[in-house]
Amino acid sequence: MKLTGAQILIKTLIEQGVTDVFGYPGGQVINIYDALYEYRDEINHVLTAHEQGAAHAADGYSRATGKVGVCIATSGPGATNLVTGIATAMLDSIPMVAITGNVPNSLIGKDSFQEIDITGVTLPITKHNYFVSKIEDLADTLREAFRIAKSGRPGPVLVDIPKDVQVGKYDYEPQPVVEKTPVPKVKECLIDEAAKLINEAKKPYIYVGGGAAGLGMGKDIVEFAEKIGAAIGCSFMGLSSVPQDNERFLGMQGMHGHYASSMAQDQADLILAVGVRFSDRATGNVSKFAKNSKIIQLDPDSAEVNKNVRVDLGLVGDVEDSFKRIAKKCDKKDNIDWLMQIRKLKEEELGFEAEIAAAAKVPLTPKQVFDIINELKPAATITATDVGQHQMWAAQYSTFDRPRRIVSSGGLGTMGFGLGAAIGAYVATKDPVILITGDGSFGMNLNELATAVTYKIPVVIVLMNNGVLGMVRQWQTLFFGKRYSNTILNRKTDFVKLAESFGADGYLAETQIEFKHAFEKALKAGKPTVIDVRIDKDELVLPMLPPGGAIADMITNIK
Repeated sequence: MKLTGAQILIKTLIEQGVTDVFGYPGGQVINIYDALYEYRDEINHVLTAHEQGAAHAADGYSRATGKVGVCIATSGPGATNLVTGIATAMLDSIPMVAITGNVPNSLIGKDSFQEIDITGVTLPITKHNYFVSKIEDLADTLREAFRIAKSGRPGPVLVDIPKDVQVGKYDYEPQPVVEKTPVPKVKECLIDEAAKLINEAKKPYIYVGGGAAGLGMGKDIVEFAEKIGAAIGCSFMGLSSVPQDNERFLGMQGMHGHYASSMAQDQADLILAVGVRFSDRATGNVSKFAKNSKIIQLDPDSAEVNKNVRVDLGLVGDVEDSFKRIAKKCDKKDNIDWLMQIRKLKEEELGFEAEIAAAAKVPLTPKQVFDIINELKPAATITATDVGQHQMWAAQYSTFDRPRRIVSSGGLGTMGFGLGAAIGAYVATKDPVILITGDGSFGMNLNELATAVTYKIPVVIVLMNNGVLGMVRQWQTLFFGKRYSNTILNRKTDFVKLAESFGADGYLAETQIEFKHAFEKALKAGKPTVIDVRIDKDELVLPMLPPGGAIADMITNIK
């Protein structure tokens, strides 16, 4: 049947299993929005307050489900407003398809109104991108975009569609949902070599990354750790993949990771890295990283093996398949001495936490806030965060009861990510969503509060308000002689009144009792709620590796 290009676009999205999209209309996508109206019973569109919010919502949608998130924007500033969201997805390997309109083919290259070469702009921050110059290529290009976005190491793909392609007509024939391109399997000799190294190890440490989290490998990882007597740690992106209450799980390692997790990784004699890229925040000084350990890295992307850290064995291919094959070939071991060493590290960590708690100067500390959240939050709650000190406190103190329960920007560290992403996560799952944010991050995209209110999204926003740009100020405190250049906000914003002006509820909390009451009310209200939580501006995220430092340089307390 003959359809317009705009109709073909929407029909192809529906064909590929898309039920929700996020976006903002404009002149060069008006035909697409007309098609969205036509097919409104088959596909839901969420109108965000800004295109960046749409990109973050599509990202959060994907992180919470593993599905490909979709966002739409018009040409020019609409398209460029997606850039930060696309880059965020790229750095964290999140499958997303961004669809932009452009001026007609006849006006391309003539500096037409709102014309921009968005494929050129996004080339470095997409897995692939397309400019669809002919309507006959449109449907298949979209299908290929979905295949690329979710295959191998996932990532964002952009499809730019000129106005005349949207208006023209062409035959549309529905096709099945595209499958992922199969990832090659690792050779048996390499599996044997990995099993041999693990069998020889007396202090194994399984290092879980975002790749393993995305594949839902937590159960297999726990079973394997029990078989070989291993400790388990994770990168920031690996959070929620392994149950928090598992005795072998030590939590996040790295710059602001748990003391026990970072120390255990440093003391291990073998690290099995599963879907993790050894970022600079995770390793600290690379020349001193895991010097006494053999490293086996499992990753689908050959570019990530030996990129940041030299490994003893790199297995490039199907990560889940490689892991299961290795597990079958490994001997069962207890490694009692190693587990005793791990317990001692955990005890030392509890001691450091007690010292930090004793040094608190105000009635409400971040740890107390998260203790209350963990106690009261419903099962299956998704925790979204912005970026800063609050993000690291969330990583350190939050508990997760199942995979895909944390939605946060890791690689790019995007302030303003959280609210859009929380909206996307809720649209995808309808599970309870909490946003942990700071007064600095929240100020960047708080306009999406209008979206949450309009669509009755019951996100509970816990705003850790210390009146400063906390993480940068922490660095100024520790490494720049307390020269606080432009990190003290001194803003007069009343966040309770701000919330109410958008149509949300708002509360102020300065004590544990006030926060607990406010949080309980917010959970029961079933509507967007902002809790302005007052914390000390001098509260630090600890432990911390100093810049250029190694595990031996870890800062655990400031007297």
